[in-house]
Amino acid sequence: MPKEPVLEIRNFNVDYGLGDQAVRAIRDVTLTLHRGEVLGLAGESGSGKSTLAYGVTRLLPPPGVISGGSVIYHPPGDQPYDVMALSPAELRKFRWAETSIVFQGAMNSLNPVHKVSTQMLDVIRAHEPQLSGPARVARAQEMLKLVGISADRMDAYPHQLSGGMRQRVMIGMALVLEPQIVIMDEPTTALDVVMQRQILAQLVELRERLGFSVLFITHDLSLLVEFSDRIAIMYGGRIVEQARSADLYKDSLHPYSEGLLKSFPALRGPRRELSGIPGSPPDLRGMPTGCSFHPRCPHAFDRCSTDIPVLGVPEARNDPNRSVACWLPGRVPVA
Repeated sequence: MPKEPVLEIRNFNVDYGLGDQAVRAIRDVTLTLHRGEVLGLAGESGSGKSTLAYGVTRLLPPPGVISGGSVIYHPPGDQPYDVMALSPAELRKFRWAETSIVFQGAMNSLNPVHKVSTQMLDVIRAHEPQLSGPARVARAQEMLKLVGISADRMDAYPHQLSGGMRQRVMIGMALVLEPQIVIMDEPTTALDVVMQRQILAQLVELRERLGFSVLFITHDLSLLVEFSDRIAIMYGGRIVEQARSADLYKDSLHPYSEGLLKSFPALRGPRRELSGIPGSPPDLRGMPTGCSFHPRCPHAFDRCSTDIPVLGVPEARNDPNRSVACWLPGRVPVA
Protein backbone atom coordinates (compact mmCIF):
# COMPACT_ATOMS: atom_id res chain seq x y z
CA MET A 1 0.00 0.00 0.00
CA PRO A 2 1.32 3.49 -0.83
CA LYS A 3 2.26 5.56 2.17
CA GLU A 4 0.17 8.58 3.09
CA PRO A 5 1.92 11.92 2.50
CA VAL A 6 2.22 14.35 5.38
CA LEU A 7 4.08 17.14 3.53
CA GLU A 8 4.30 17.75 -0.21
CA ILE A 9 6.77 20.31 -1.55
CA ARG A 10 5.81 21.16 -5.13
CA ASN A 11 7.93 23.11 -7.67
CA PHE A 12 9.48 25.16 -4.87
CA ASN A 13 11.77 28.08 -5.69
CA VAL A 14 13.75 30.42 -3.43
CA ASP A 15 15.68 33.52 -4.51
CA TYR A 16 18.10 35.72 -2.64
CA GLY A 17 17.53 39.30 -3.74
CA LEU A 18 15.15 40.82 -6.27
CA GLY A 19 15.13 41.67 -9.95
CA ASP A 20 17.99 40.90 -12.32
CA GLN A 21 20.47 40.50 -9.46
CA ALA A 22 18.45 37.76 -7.73
CA VAL A 23 20.28 34.49 -7.06
CA ARG A 24 18.17 31.35 -7.47
CA ALA A 25 19.10 29.14 -4.49
CA ILE A 26 16.29 26.55 -4.77
CA ARG A 27 15.22 25.46 -8.24
CA ASP A 28 11.90 23.67 -8.83
CA VAL A 29 12.27 21.26 -5.91
CA THR A 30 9.52 18.66 -5.58
CA LEU A 31 9.71 16.39 -2.55
CA THR A 32 7.23 14.30 -0.53
CA LEU A 33 7.56 13.35 3.13
CA HIS A 34 5.35 10.41 4.13
CA ARG A 35 3.70 9.94 7.49
CA GLY A 36 5.99 8.25 10.01
CA GLU A 37 9.11 8.10 7.82
CA VAL A 38 12.59 9.58 8.05
CA LEU A 39 13.54 11.37 4.82
CA GLY A 40 17.20 12.28 4.58
CA LEU A 41 18.35 15.31 2.58
CA ALA A 42 22.06 15.21 1.76
CA GLY A 43 24.51 17.35 -0.17
CA GLU A 44 27.61 19.49 0.16
CA SER A 45 27.56 22.84 1.93
CA GLY A 46 25.92 25.42 -0.32
CA SER A 47 23.64 22.96 -2.11
CA GLY A 48 20.48 24.56 -0.65
CA LYS A 49 19.49 22.13 2.11
CA SER A 50 19.05 24.66 4.94
CA THR A 51 17.48 27.21 2.60
CA LEU A 52 14.85 24.62 1.68
CA ALA A 53 14.09 23.94 5.37
CA TYR A 54 13.73 27.63 6.20
CA GLY A 55 11.64 28.25 3.10
CA VAL A 56 9.23 25.39 3.81
CA THR A 57 8.58 26.71 7.34
CA ARG A 58 8.54 30.35 6.13
CA LEU A 59 11.40 31.23 8.44
CA LEU A 60 13.60 32.46 5.59
CA PRO A 61 15.35 35.71 6.66
CA PRO A 62 15.77 38.63 4.22
CA PRO A 63 16.93 38.93 1.50
CA GLY A 64 15.52 35.42 0.92
CA VAL A 65 12.29 35.35 -1.11
CA ILE A 66 10.01 32.41 -1.89
CA SER A 67 9.50 32.98 -5.62
CA GLY A 68 7.28 30.03 -6.48
CA GLY A 69 5.77 26.71 -5.54
CA SER A 70 3.58 25.34 -2.77
CA VAL A 71 3.97 23.33 0.46
CA ILE A 72 0.91 21.16 1.12
CA TYR A 73 0.49 19.94 4.68
CA HIS A 74 -1.82 16.98 5.38
CA PRO A 75 -3.05 17.15 9.00
CA PRO A 76 -4.37 13.84 10.36
CA GLY A 77 -8.14 13.54 9.87
CA ASP A 78 -8.48 16.96 8.23
CA GLN A 79 -8.24 18.69 4.85
CA PRO A 80 -4.78 19.49 3.47
CA TYR A 81 -3.77 23.13 3.05
CA ASP A 82 -0.95 25.20 1.57
CA VAL A 83 1.49 26.52 4.17
CA MET A 84 2.44 29.34 1.77
CA ALA A 85 -1.14 30.69 1.97
CA LEU A 86 -1.36 30.86 5.79
CA SER A 87 -1.87 34.20 7.52
CA PRO A 88 0.65 35.26 10.22
CA ALA A 89 -1.73 34.11 12.98
CA GLU A 90 -2.33 30.75 11.26
CA LEU A 91 1.38 30.36 10.65
CA ARG A 92 2.11 30.90 14.34
CA LYS A 93 -0.25 28.04 15.21
CA PHE A 94 1.26 25.83 12.52
CA ARG A 95 4.85 26.23 13.67
CA TRP A 96 5.95 24.09 16.60
CA ALA A 97 2.48 22.54 17.00
CA GLU A 98 2.33 20.88 13.54
CA THR A 99 5.91 21.30 12.34
CA SER A 100 8.92 21.97 14.54
CA ILE A 101 12.56 22.52 13.63
CA VAL A 102 15.83 21.73 15.37
CA PHE A 103 18.23 24.31 14.01
CA GLN A 104 21.79 23.86 12.86
CA GLY A 105 23.98 24.50 15.90
CA ALA A 106 21.05 23.58 18.15
CA MET A 107 23.46 23.09 21.03
CA ASN A 108 23.79 26.90 21.21
CA SER A 109 20.15 27.76 20.42
CA LEU A 110 18.99 27.92 24.04
CA ASN A 111 18.76 31.37 25.65
CA PRO A 112 21.71 31.50 28.07
CA VAL A 113 19.96 33.79 30.62
CA HIS A 114 16.83 31.64 31.09
CA LYS A 115 16.44 28.29 32.80
CA VAL A 116 15.47 25.23 30.77
CA SER A 117 12.08 25.20 32.51
CA THR A 118 11.31 28.79 31.45
CA GLN A 119 12.07 28.06 27.80
CA MET A 120 10.14 24.78 27.63
CA LEU A 121 7.10 26.11 29.50
CA ASP A 122 6.99 29.18 27.24
CA VAL A 123 6.48 26.91 24.21
CA ILE A 124 3.59 25.08 25.89
CA ARG A 125 2.01 28.28 27.24
CA ALA A 126 2.03 29.94 23.79
CA HIS A 127 0.28 27.07 22.02
CA GLU A 128 -1.83 25.47 24.75
CA PRO A 129 -2.85 28.32 27.09
CA GLN A 130 -5.74 26.25 28.45
CA LEU A 131 -3.34 23.96 30.32
CA SER A 132 -2.82 24.69 34.01
CA GLY A 133 0.63 25.46 35.41
CA PRO A 134 1.12 22.03 37.00
CA ALA A 135 0.01 20.34 33.77
CA ARG A 136 2.59 22.31 31.78
CA VAL A 137 5.34 21.38 34.20
CA ALA A 138 4.31 17.71 34.06
CA ARG A 139 4.36 17.79 30.23
CA ALA A 140 7.83 19.35 30.16
CA GLN A 141 9.20 16.90 32.71
CA GLU A 142 7.78 13.95 30.79
CA MET A 143 9.40 15.12 27.56
CA LEU A 144 12.78 15.62 29.23
CA LYS A 145 12.59 12.08 30.58
CA LEU A 146 11.83 10.81 27.05
CA VAL A 147 15.02 12.39 25.74
CA GLY A 148 17.07 10.99 28.61
CA ILE A 149 17.34 14.01 30.95
CA SER A 150 16.36 13.89 34.60
CA ALA A 151 13.39 16.12 35.49
CA ASP A 152 15.45 17.89 38.17
CA ARG A 153 17.55 19.46 35.39
CA MET A 154 14.65 21.70 34.42
CA ASP A 155 15.93 24.38 36.80
CA ALA A 156 19.40 24.37 35.24
CA TYR A 157 20.74 27.10 32.98
CA PRO A 158 22.14 26.07 29.58
CA HIS A 159 25.76 26.61 30.66
CA GLN A 160 25.21 24.04 33.42
CA LEU A 161 24.47 21.32 30.84
CA SER A 162 26.86 19.44 28.58
CA GLY A 163 26.66 19.82 24.82
CA GLY A 164 24.80 16.55 24.41
CA MET A 165 22.30 17.47 27.12
CA ARG A 166 21.62 20.86 25.49
CA GLN A 167 21.04 19.05 22.22
CA ARG A 168 18.56 16.72 23.90
CA VAL A 169 16.75 19.67 25.48
CA MET A 170 16.31 21.22 22.02
CA ILE A 171 14.92 17.94 20.67
CA GLY A 172 12.61 17.74 23.69
CA MET A 173 11.38 21.30 23.01
CA ALA A 174 10.75 20.38 19.38
CA LEU A 175 8.63 17.40 20.46
CA VAL A 176 6.86 18.84 23.49
CA LEU A 177 3.69 19.67 21.50
CA GLU A 178 3.81 16.32 19.65
CA PRO A 179 4.07 17.75 16.11
CA GLN A 180 3.50 15.66 13.01
CA ILE A 181 6.78 16.79 11.38
CA VAL A 182 10.22 17.48 12.84
CA ILE A 183 12.80 19.15 10.59
CA MET A 184 16.35 18.56 11.84
CA ASP A 185 19.03 20.73 10.23
CA GLU A 186 22.36 19.01 10.96
CA PRO A 187 21.50 18.68 14.66
CA THR A 188 24.48 16.50 15.62
CA THR A 189 27.28 18.19 13.64
CA ALA A 190 28.97 19.78 16.69
CA LEU A 191 28.93 16.56 18.74
CA ASP A 192 31.42 13.70 18.92
CA VAL A 193 30.51 10.44 17.20
CA VAL A 194 29.60 8.66 20.45
CA MET A 195 27.08 11.36 21.39
CA GLN A 196 25.77 11.41 17.81
CA ARG A 197 25.06 7.71 18.04
CA GLN A 198 23.23 8.06 21.36
CA ILE A 199 21.04 10.94 20.17
CA LEU A 200 20.16 9.29 16.86
CA ALA A 201 19.29 6.01 18.60
CA GLN A 202 17.04 7.95 20.95
CA LEU A 203 15.45 9.80 18.04
CA VAL A 204 14.59 6.49 16.37
CA GLU A 205 13.00 5.28 19.59
CA LEU A 206 10.99 8.50 19.97
CA ARG A 207 9.75 8.31 16.39
CA GLU A 208 8.51 4.76 16.93
CA ARG A 209 6.78 5.83 20.14
CA LEU A 210 5.26 9.16 18.99
CA GLY A 211 4.84 8.49 15.26
CA PHE A 212 6.14 11.79 13.87
CA SER A 213 7.89 12.23 10.51
CA VAL A 214 11.45 13.54 10.18
CA LEU A 215 13.17 15.57 7.48
CA PHE A 216 16.82 15.05 8.43
CA ILE A 217 19.30 17.41 6.75
CA THR A 218 23.02 16.66 6.77
CA HIS A 219 26.13 16.59 4.61
CA ASP A 220 27.06 13.21 6.12
CA LEU A 221 25.58 10.64 3.74
CA SER A 222 26.97 7.73 5.76
CA LEU A 223 24.76 8.84 8.67
CA LEU A 224 21.62 8.89 6.50
CA VAL A 225 22.22 5.48 4.95
CA GLU A 226 21.91 3.91 8.38
CA PHE A 227 19.27 6.19 9.89
CA SER A 228 16.75 7.16 7.19
CA ASP A 229 14.08 5.34 5.19
CA ARG A 230 14.60 7.35 2.00
CA ILE A 231 17.30 9.76 0.84
CA ALA A 232 17.13 12.74 -1.50
CA ILE A 233 20.43 14.09 -2.88
CA MET A 234 20.65 17.85 -3.50
CA TYR A 235 23.12 19.70 -5.72
CA GLY A 236 23.10 23.29 -6.96
CA GLY A 237 19.63 23.93 -5.56
CA ARG A 238 18.03 20.89 -7.25
CA ILE A 239 17.15 17.34 -6.26
CA VAL A 240 19.31 15.08 -8.44
CA GLU A 241 18.41 11.66 -7.02
CA GLN A 242 15.85 10.03 -4.71
CA ALA A 243 15.80 6.43 -3.53
CA ARG A 244 15.34 4.15 -0.57
CA SER A 245 18.46 4.40 1.57
CA ALA A 246 19.49 0.77 1.02
CA ASP A 247 19.06 1.09 -2.78
CA LEU A 248 21.07 4.31 -2.88
CA TYR A 249 23.91 2.75 -0.90
CA LYS A 250 24.08 -0.43 -3.02
CA ASP A 251 23.42 1.10 -6.43
CA SER A 252 23.49 4.90 -6.67
CA LEU A 253 22.60 6.24 -10.11
CA HIS A 254 23.79 9.86 -10.14
CA PRO A 255 27.57 10.45 -10.38
CA TYR A 256 27.29 13.03 -7.58
CA SER A 257 25.72 10.43 -5.28
CA GLU A 258 28.51 8.02 -6.18
CA GLY A 259 31.08 10.65 -5.25
CA LEU A 260 29.44 11.31 -1.89
CA LEU A 261 29.38 7.59 -1.09
CA LYS A 262 33.05 7.18 -2.00
CA SER A 263 34.09 10.07 0.25
CA PHE A 264 33.70 8.13 3.51
CA PRO A 265 35.37 4.84 4.48
CA ALA A 266 33.52 1.56 4.90
CA LEU A 267 33.79 -0.10 8.31
CA ARG A 268 33.91 -3.59 6.79
CA GLY A 269 35.34 -5.21 3.70
CA PRO A 270 38.62 -4.61 1.85
CA ARG A 271 40.46 -1.33 2.18
CA ARG A 272 39.96 1.13 -0.65
CA GLU A 273 41.24 4.57 -1.52
CA LEU A 274 38.85 7.44 -0.80
CA SER A 275 38.29 9.35 -4.02
CA GLY A 276 35.76 12.06 -3.14
CA ILE A 277 34.59 14.63 -5.69
CA PRO A 278 37.04 16.91 -7.53
CA GLY A 279 36.37 20.63 -7.85
CA SER A 280 33.96 22.84 -5.90
CA PRO A 281 30.17 23.34 -5.81
CA PRO A 282 28.87 25.74 -8.48
CA ASP A 283 28.55 29.48 -7.93
CA LEU A 284 24.79 30.12 -7.82
CA ARG A 285 25.33 33.55 -9.41
CA GLY A 286 26.61 31.89 -12.57
CA MET A 287 25.40 28.32 -12.87
CA PRO A 288 26.93 26.23 -15.66
CA THR A 289 24.74 25.45 -18.63
CA GLY A 290 23.08 22.05 -18.87
CA CYS A 291 23.59 19.73 -15.90
CA SER A 292 25.06 21.78 -13.06
CA PHE A 293 27.31 18.86 -12.06
CA HIS A 294 28.91 18.30 -15.47
CA PRO A 295 32.11 20.35 -14.81
CA ARG A 296 32.96 17.93 -11.96
CA CYS A 297 31.50 14.74 -13.43
CA PRO A 298 33.94 12.03 -14.61
CA HIS A 299 31.28 10.63 -16.98
CA ALA A 300 30.14 13.89 -18.64
CA PHE A 301 29.61 14.00 -22.41
CA ASP A 302 28.36 16.64 -24.87
CA ARG A 303 24.67 16.64 -23.95
CA CYS A 304 25.47 17.22 -20.26
CA SER A 305 26.79 20.72 -21.02
CA THR A 306 23.75 21.83 -23.05
CA ASP A 307 20.56 20.22 -21.66
CA ILE A 308 19.26 20.24 -18.08
CA PRO A 309 18.21 16.70 -17.04
CA VAL A 310 14.74 16.33 -15.50
CA LEU A 311 14.23 14.32 -12.32
CA GLY A 312 12.23 11.17 -13.04
CA VAL A 313 12.07 7.37 -12.94
CA PRO A 314 15.04 6.12 -15.00
CA GLU A 315 14.58 4.01 -18.07
CA ALA A 316 15.29 0.28 -17.72
CA ARG A 317 14.10 0.48 -14.09
CA ASN A 318 10.50 -0.17 -13.19
CA ASP A 319 10.72 1.29 -9.69
CA PRO A 320 8.59 4.36 -8.84
CA ASN A 321 10.59 4.79 -5.63
CA ARG A 322 13.69 5.71 -7.61
CA SER A 323 14.28 8.91 -9.54
CA VAL A 324 17.37 10.54 -10.99
CA ALA A 325 18.30 13.57 -13.09
CA CYS A 326 21.10 12.35 -15.37
CA TRP A 327 21.77 11.89 -19.10
CA LEU A 328 23.93 8.77 -18.78
CA PRO A 329 22.62 5.72 -20.71
CA GLY A 330 20.12 3.72 -18.68
CA ARG A 331 19.49 6.64 -16.33
CA VAL A 332 17.45 8.95 -18.56
CA PRO A 333 13.94 9.41 -17.08
CA VAL A 334 11.09 7.65 -18.86
CA ALA A 335 9.22 10.13 -21.10
